[in-house]
Amino acid sequence: MVMSTYGNATLSAATILSDSAERRPDHLALVSGAERITYGALWHSALRYAAVLRERGAGPGDRIGLLVHNSPHFPVAYFAVLALGATAVPVNVLLKSDDIAYILRHAKARLLVCSAGSLGEAEPAAEAAGARVLTVGAGAGPGPHPALDELAAGAAPIAGPVPRSPDDIAVVLYTSGTTGRPKGAALTHLNLVMNVTTTMLSPFAMRPADVLLGCLPLSHTFGQICGMGTTFRAGARLVLMGRFTAEEALDLMEAEGCTVLMGVPTMYLALVEAAARRPGRPGLERAYSGGSALPVETLAAFEAAFGCPVHEGYGLTETSPCVAYNQPGLPRRPGTVGKPVWGVEVAVTRPGAEDALEPLPAGEVGEIVVRGHNLMAGYVDDPGATAAAFVDGWFRTGDLGTLDDEGYLTVVDRKKDVILRGGYNVYPREVEDALLRHPAVARVAVVGLPDPALGQEVCAVIVPRDGLRPDEKLAETLLAWGERHIAAYRRPRRVVFLDRLPLGPSGKVLKRELAALLGPAGDAGRPVA
Repeated sequence: MVMSTYGNATLSAATILSDSAERRPDHLALVSGAERITYGALWHSALRYAAVLRERGAGPGDRIGLLVHNSPHFPVAYFAVLALGATAVPVNVLLKSDDIAYILRHAKARLLVCSAGSLGEAEPAAEAAGARVLTVGAGAGPGPHPALDELAAGAAPIAGPVPRSPDDIAVVLYTSGTTGRPKGAALTHLNLVMNVTTTMLSPFAMRPADVLLGCLPLSHTFGQICGMGTTFRAGARLVLMGRFTAEEALDLMEAEGCTVLMGVPTMYLALVEAAARRPGRPGLERAYSGGSALPVETLAAFEAAFGCPVHEGYGLTETSPCVAYNQPGLPRRPGTVGKPVWGVEVAVTRPGAEDALEPLPAGEVGEIVVRGHNLMAGYVDDPGATAAAFVDGWFRTGDLGTLDDEGYLTVVDRKKDVILRGGYNVYPREVEDALLRHPAVARVAVVGLPDPALGQEVCAVIVPRDGLRPDEKLAETLLAWGERHIAAYRRPRRVVFLDRLPLGPSGKVLKRELAALLGPAGDAGRPVA
């Protein structure tokens, strides 16, 4: 028997909810459509869900898939799994059957809790993976699968959270698979409790009186741990959106008195555009961006439109997720992701060093490495990937960045996204930031295309602003603008227009998918210049 690092100490991430339920049972925890649920009711529902899961044979250490839309069923099922001592495996509801089956099979999930509306993709996936299905949500009712919410309504709740060791696995979150098959990052109870408690204080500064707009998918780490987790830990209120649209977000923020917003850059851009079409503004006090780089122009436009500061940060699935943030009480540095959160260290090291890390001086570009309470236990059933990700206790992020003399971190790009053109390193984010300053560009992703002479050529994939015709003339205008404003070795020589960019659940552009769409000649979209 392997002894826990923490001896006889116990800790359950279910206490993120249960503590607030004990302290503030009658305070509103969750608003979802017409439903308004108190902390006491939410926790009691989770304990009843846990009872049904236990009756179905689930127990400590078992992995349970959660294919649940943004609805009250997600937090209830999530905290039920944690209270039972089992491991939650959230699954993105946008995935297709083959991808769902891969995650369930790889995680060895015994059960799948599934929104009734997702059964079309979930049923064949669960059958292929050997997982039993329980449904939740309207329409579950009579059918081939038990309805977890209906069974729970008549169940006696379990007594409370099953004691777990701090280093037991609480959640397995699968990466977006931007570089291959998704990997399962195993996060411990300590990871969740520490990251939620730390970031609740700073950067999120969540207080019981706060109201957060829950517009991020709860299956993803940003919405799940930063959004739902810190809100419930603080005893604040979560106003949940089933699916983000800028107009509905503005309506909800005004109607519910939201004080805090967490979102990805595409949401901030959409909110700026929607706000320009209507009077009135919600009384936001602060906003937080993550998931991918927030263009400085978008940050400035949002602050001008909404009158509240935007704090940009950085994190990864493997770091539970927060690494660094522009934090209240410290000078904000737009364009940076601020300083490391409490208990976390960040260094920038020479890229390519395999067995030992070589720290670089301030200002030099290198690989970002992280250590602290936030590091995952490892990748599920992938000792090779786990070993490659850690060196001397540091996690290698695969991201390139710089640290300045005051400890502010700037993320430059993914190592795998760097374009090698004629012997020069071209960082796509720098080119993207420059192109976003052109008024015709709504969204942009820069990728490298094979070139026989230079190795790779720089290609800008652009979504034009509404009302603009994506034709040869616009492409030539943008290329000429790039010639004036971007250094010769990194300016794009090709422009491709698309209606939308392929995005992962965190809002990151899926550049591998984009490159495959373009093909080696970059001849997808319309037109190519």
